This record gives sequence, C-alpha cells and structure tokens, in this order.
Amino acid sequence: MRLFNLWTKNGAINSRPVFEAFAEGAKKLGYSVEYNMPKSKGIDVIWSVLWQGTMAKSQVIWQRNMANKTPIIVLEVGALNRGNLWKVGVDGINNRAYFGPLGNDNKRAHSLNIEMKEWQHKDGPILIAAQHNKSAQWGSPQSQDIWTVQTMREIRKHTDRKIILRPHPRFSWSPSWTPSNFEIQKPNKLADTYDDFDLDVRSAYCVVNYSSNPGILAAINGVPLFTTKHSLAHKVGNINMSNINEPATPDRQQWLNDLVYTEWSTEEIATGEPLNRLTSRL
Repeated sequence: MRLFNLWTKNGAINSRPVFEAFAEGAKKLGYSVEYNMPKSKGIDVIWSVLWQGTMAKSQVIWQRNMANKTPIIVLEVGALNRGNLWKVGVDGINNRAYFGPLGNDNKRAHSLNIEMKEWQHKDGPILIAAQHNKSAQWGSPQSQDIWTVQTMREIRKHTDRKIILRPHPRFSWSPSWTPSNFEIQKPNKLADTYDDFDLDVRSAYCVVNYSSNPGILAAINGVPLFTTKHSLAHKVGNINMSNINEPATPDRQQWLNDLVYTEWSTEEIATGEPLNRLTSRL
C-alpha cells in the first residue's frame, strides 16, 4: 500500500485545508497517510518550494528527494483563481514539475469559466515580473540580479520602450545596473486578503518573467510574454528578445486545456482526482 508523509508543520497558514483535502483524497484512493515523520518511507508531501519562514524547514526534505531522485509532491497557491485553486504537482510547481497527462479537452477550462482575452498590442511599458531568490522555482544558475540586468541590456538592444521592474512582494531588491527610461514598481498588498497583491499585467506592452505565475496571467490576459522553458507558459511565450517588437502570439487553447489540470479546489483534491493523475510518476 502506498504511503504519503505530509509535512504539515512546515506549511503556511493557508496550507492547512489543502493538506487536509490531500489526506482525504489519498485515503479515498486506498492509500495511507502519516504526518511529519522524519524517517518515513512514504512519499513526501510539502507546501511550496519557497525556503522562507516555516517553509524553510522543507528545504532539506526537497534536497534529499532531488539527490535520491525520488518523487516529492508539492502543494502550492495557484495562479488561475488565487486562494481558491491550489497546485498539486510532482517535483515542483512550474514546468519542471509533472501535473498529469497532457492533451486534455476543454471541459475543465469551460467549467472553471476561464476566459482568455484576445492577444493585445498596446503601447505600454515592458513589465519584468521578478521572483523570489529563495525559491527553488528560481532555478537559474545565475543570480536574479545578473539575469535581470542581462535581460534589460538585451531588451535595450532592440527597443527604448520603458521598462518597469516589479520585485516579488516578499523579496525587495534593486538591480546593480538600470537602463534609461526605467522604474521599479512596489507591490502593494490588497486589503482583507491573506497574501494577495496588486499585480495587474493588462496595461503592459509585454511581460518578462522567468518561470512564475505572472507569465501565466499574461498569457490568459492576452499580453505577449517572454519567458523560459521552465515556465508553465513557455508554450505560448517568446524566448528570444530579438523579436520583442513583434512578439509571437500563438494559439492558446490546448495550452489552457492542459494548464487547468495543474490547479484544483480543496473539494476536488479531497476526491483524490488530482493525486490519481500523478500516480504514474510515483
């Protein structure tokens, strides 16, 4: 019988109902569950890959599984409906992770009422949405500063359009070099929310993002994006800055059909369906 070891003590406050739903779903599939057992031979289930606060305690668990090439399930806040949908993946939360089979139809996208906006071509700024340096989601061998500076220098080879750098809400920093026509945008927390901030990609000409949720939000809102192969939005994004003046705007329907199977409500997680889609990698 398969056993799952849930590291609830390392999770954020909003992780509690998600862990509970996962445990319920696992039991419905006939699996066993235990909690916070350092010597467990079960499959580890952790909250996030951000090594900060209580979540930092999961870093050693993550590193052990990566070194031993054993699967680890990661639960995390989703992008499609923040606070209501949650990522459930094997070995991560971006395109490095496995979320289940691809080639899905549009039924789930339709049921979630996710409407993609038409690709836009606005005369706005270039928005660089930065990430958290302490997250395993940031997988570049370069520091975030080096990557960002190199990216801005490359952008300036092709356009003098305004560049806005938006740091991650919990990782404030300033780049070691800045171009002309540049500003830093400070994230502001939304009132009466747990951890929602005022990110709005819709006024941007394009979004530049390494591998996190802003790339997904840009694609859904029809904002051209430049990203890396590690992003869940890379199939509908651009890689080469040389075409920043004429970014590709591919069809996104199949991408969305598959993307919606990366995130689930707690009610859905409790049925065991998300876990059942992952078993081939466990």
